[in-house]
Amino acid sequence: MKTFMAKTGEVEQRWWVVDAADHRVGRLASEIAMILMGKHRPTYTPHVDTGDHVVVINAEKVEFGGKKWQQKVYRWYTGYMGLRSETAEHRRDRRPELIIEEAVRRMLPKSRLGRVMLDKLKVYAGPEHPHQAQQPAPLKLGV
Repeated sequence: MKTFMAKTGEVEQRWWVVDAADHRVGRLASEIAMILMGKHRPTYTPHVDTGDHVVVINAEKVEFGGKKWQQKVYRWYTGYMGLRSETAEHRRDRRPELIIEEAVRRMLPKSRLGRVMLDKLKVYAGPEHPHQAQQPAPLKLGV
């Protein structure tokens, strides 16, 4: 018996739509990361992109537990002295897609393959998305 190893281009990639309304950010991001990596398939191979495409809608309706909307702070370096920062509440008002994108990005591998996986994630603040031509199937997470 030999171990199966998937090859690039051999795996058929499907499209999924996930409704993020009323889901916790961390739990949602971990399940999305598993789908992007391909760990939900029996043919998972660590060095090959075996994951699917994920379209997330209603990103503005995600939830945090406790007082994280006021207490969670996102920081980034701009190249100038000091760090820029904003609270999760301010980020939700400004660009709610970034909350889910950052959470998923930090759960993926930190490599070239991880960046390819992240390109398969499409996040939209509202209920509309431009990927109807790919015929994405709805996916229930957290069931």
